[in-house]
Amino acid sequence: MKKIALLFISIALFVSCNSDDNAGNVITDDTTGPTLVSVDFNFTQNFDGENIVNADFDELKFTNENGQTMSISKLVYLISDITFENSSGEVFTAGDYNLVDVRNTSNLTFTPDVTIPEGTYTVSFTYGFNDEDNVNGAYEDLNVADGTWSVPEPLGGGYHYMRLEGKYINSINEEIGYQFHNVRANDMSTTPLTLKDTSIEVILGSITIVDGATIEVKMDVAEWFKNPNLWDLNTEFQMLMPNYDAQLRMNENGQNVFSLGEVTPAI
Repeated sequence: MKKIALLFISIALFVSCNSDDNAGNVITDDTTGPTLVSVDFNFTQNFDGENIVNADFDELKFTNENGQTMSISKLVYLISDITFENSSGEVFTAGDYNLVDVRNTSNLTFTPDVTIPEGTYTVSFTYGFNDEDNVNGAYEDLNVADGTWSVPEPLGGGYHYMRLEGKYINSINEEIGYQFHNVRANDMSTTPLTLKDTSIEVILGSITIVDGATIEVKMDVAEWFKNPNLWDLNTEFQMLMPNYDAQLRMNENGQNVFSLGEVTPAI
């Protein structure tokens, strides 16, 4: 019995010593993941480099490439699918969208609903909706935005990309209203209706993203009327939504409209 008792005491002491050793050498996982950050976007507008501010609206102060004096009374446009792609080909996107209303200073800043590790990315976005997203009636807020942002079904449905409106001085010195509305191109002369995706993928380039980053996206409104198609408002100033050829030329000019502005903090 004494031997058995001594055996139990020895076992208890052995277990106790091992427990104390483990307590003094706890293995912890110090591995932490990369810092995840959100990115702010700041949308600014200019006309041939001259910043457009609220006081400029309704003022006949701009001259387009065709030499026509014009004003801006409305500038509303849609940005979607802001995307970040790193050097390994990993892509981050929230798949959301932002309707910028310049005159009402609405949504001039936007934070996509996605967080990404700090690092260097190729940053891009879609001007308008691509065909996958341009689903008729799918977005309740856009159905009522700016009157309605929807495109009538006879013109193919979906949503506007941009509404740019104002007045210009025509060839006989009259003030005439223009409506430069950009949508998915539709050819109403065909049955069924021929539709062509005229949204634009805008690649801002390689940008280093850190915590608190803000990316400026610049829109040069003058480019809509300039390059590669010189735009004559005397002949094309309204009823452009059902004009298939006009929408194709808008798409071509739109390739030069957006550019990368200031990135803060600068790296």
